Amino acid sequence: MCGILAVLGCSDESQAKRVRVLELSRRLKHRGPDWSGLHQFGDCYLAHQRLAIIDPASGDQPLYNEDKSIVVTVNGEIYNHEELRKLLPNHKFRTGSDCEVIAHLYEEHGEGFVDMLDGIFSFVLLDTRDNSYLAARDAIGITPLYIGWGLDGSVWISSEMKGLNDDCEHFEVFPPGHLYSSKEGSYKRWYNPPWFSEAIPSVPYDPLVLREAFEKAVIKRLMTDVPFGVLLSGGLDSSLVAAVTARHLAGTKAAEQWGTQLHSFCVGLEGSPDLKAAREVADYLGTVHHEFHFTVQDGIDAIEEVIYHIETYDVTTIRASTPMFLMSRKIKALGVKMVISGEGSDEIFGGYLYFHKAPNKEELHKETCRKIKALHQYDCLRANKATSAWGLEARVPFLDKEFIDVSMNIDPESKMIKPDLGRIEKWVLRKAFDDEENPYLPKHILYRQKEQFSDGVGYSWIDGLKAHSAEHVSNKMMQNAKNIYPHNTPTTKEAYYYRMIFERFFPQNSARLTVPGGPSVACSTAKAIEWDAQWSKNLDPSGRAALGVHVSAYDPTVPSSIAAGTNPALLINKKQRMMEVKAPELTISS
Repeated sequence: MCGILAVLGCSDESQAKRVRVLELSRRLKHRGPDWSGLHQFGDCYLAHQRLAIIDPASGDQPLYNEDKSIVVTVNGEIYNHEELRKLLPNHKFRTGSDCEVIAHLYEEHGEGFVDMLDGIFSFVLLDTRDNSYLAARDAIGITPLYIGWGLDGSVWISSEMKGLNDDCEHFEVFPPGHLYSSKEGSYKRWYNPPWFSEAIPSVPYDPLVLREAFEKAVIKRLMTDVPFGVLLSGGLDSSLVAAVTARHLAGTKAAEQWGTQLHSFCVGLEGSPDLKAAREVADYLGTVHHEFHFTVQDGIDAIEEVIYHIETYDVTTIRASTPMFLMSRKIKALGVKMVISGEGSDEIFGGYLYFHKAPNKEELHKETCRKIKALHQYDCLRANKATSAWGLEARVPFLDKEFIDVSMNIDPESKMIKPDLGRIEKWVLRKAFDDEENPYLPKHILYRQKEQFSDGVGYSWIDGLKAHSAEHVSNKMMQNAKNIYPHNTPTTKEAYYYRMIFERFFPQNSARLTVPGGPSVACSTAKAIEWDAQWSKNLDPSGRAALGVHVSAYDPTVPSSIAAGTNPALLINKKQRMMEVKAPELTISS
């Protein structure tokens, strides 16, 4: 992933302003450590911090059309760029960058070209012919983007909040699937799939159609000119990503450059569920497997840095981001710059354990729609920013536009969890890859119960976080929480602890408004809590809060003792130590 910053119409063309824009752009340097660029046209500035994945030698940004009248700064990957180039025979390309097609497509189609892009992207395009500009964000919001307004009438657009929060009077999350045009001065939705209206689909479930759609989504994400691997937790989603990647890697351009030996990566506490399952899947698939260990104390020590990079105070996101943040640093140190990951499957197929309580197919489908629409505030934000903190790119094939269309068109009756019929969560996905003749995965992995990432890395991770928070947030502080934090008031000591850190980095009111709130159980939306009366008494985003569903559900006596701060020393390893790494050296054949 790259980092982009645009300052548009700021009424200041001075050298001091240019220096300020460069200074703010450097706040995004972690996203793109390979190169930086800045284009100034009058009072408009387009800055870029590059992570070079495609055409590392000549694809520096900003990018241009032939006469440089169109300027674009992009964060993303356009997977169909070669096909799009063929539609532009009269255009001359300067680089091999996948993102250069954006400037030329705009010349041909105006702002209507955005839906032609198959990929993940956030970009700002400046048309110097009439001094107009256009900004857009990908369909689901896999790449982060913020927009702000200055008192001088300027418009600011940045990949991360830290690029604009100090210079804008107001800023907000740029909505996914939208574009913003200076000519209109407002947003317009460019992504309008049938599922967005939450109408109930009726297409019969076809396992082969679903399988082929996912394989296609994975294959297109093998587009890379740098070393890559897969994130492998040993759960269904990451295991399928690894299995499909391993099966189709041979014969790709990536294999020609880097060899057919796939590398996989996993993180967890010593003895965690994920480490054991991931090792088994890696052995089955024959990947070169890298296993990273961390302690609860390692994670706690990283919390402040994690919140600075992830830019949220949401409890679930911070719990899951921390192990991913630690792992990403180790992966980048091995020379890998891109990983393929399994985010999005649970939202599409109703994979979270609370979906066991869905009362009917209509409610299940509407909840999956709500979950997909909110992904940019949770798992997409985590996966992108936790990896980008170390200049690592994460690609998510489950959130491929075409795959989502296929998956969300299935009659949701097939997604209903029915234990009496042998249908556990995500049965339609499991069944699609249950191939007796040419197995993708061992049966017990294919049908492993859902583990949320923050649980799977080791159950004591969350327990340790709660205990640590109880040491730093008193009961008296909690009594006054609604007065200190009237918006999204923290209801637990853990939430209060994260909020204090967030407000120190991002004190603006606009910043706190970018973070979603509301009650949740096992990652549900607030609406889904109505499915079970008991859930309102056990509001915790961990999957273990799904009482009566998770095989390791919380002991009802534990949370209260932890919340009160009882004997937290039992949960936290006070002896600080470096992350243990048990992995072979990275060797890439050419």
